[in-house]
Amino acid sequence: MTQTAILYPVFVQVFLTFFLQGWMRKERVGAVKRGEVTFGDISLRQAKWPARATQISNAFHNQLETPILFYAVVAFLMITSQVDLVFVILAWVFVLARLFHAYIHTTVNRQPYRFYGYVLASITLFVMWVLFAIRILFYSAGGA
Repeated sequence: MTQTAILYPVFVQVFLTFFLQGWMRKERVGAVKRGEVTFGDISLRQAKWPARATQISNAFHNQLETPILFYAVVAFLMITSQVDLVFVILAWVFVLARLFHAYIHTTVNRQPYRFYGYVLASITLFVMWVLFAIRILFYSAGGA
């Protein structure tokens, strides 16, 4: 397995983030054009956006939170040549859980469904970090 195999789920996560950003922009511009909100209402990031624009915005901003730890662990895995099938599978599980979370967030927006996606992604990310730390701290130290 090549080290770059882990980049495929990263590309999907990045695409999801940009997709949600574009959707958020569309919802916000539409809200301004329809007169649902004015620039004065939102110039200081006040929470005056209509519900749908807020819903999409929250989904977008959520992609900038825990996924940053995903990007970091992937970069560290590649830098240290630790990418293997286990990490590639975990990366796909993380991204699929994030896609599920974003889908629920932007459609029915119901708990606990959204929470399930969040928890699965968070646990997967935690496992990735623990496995990476174990490999670096215990296996690399012994081989150096």
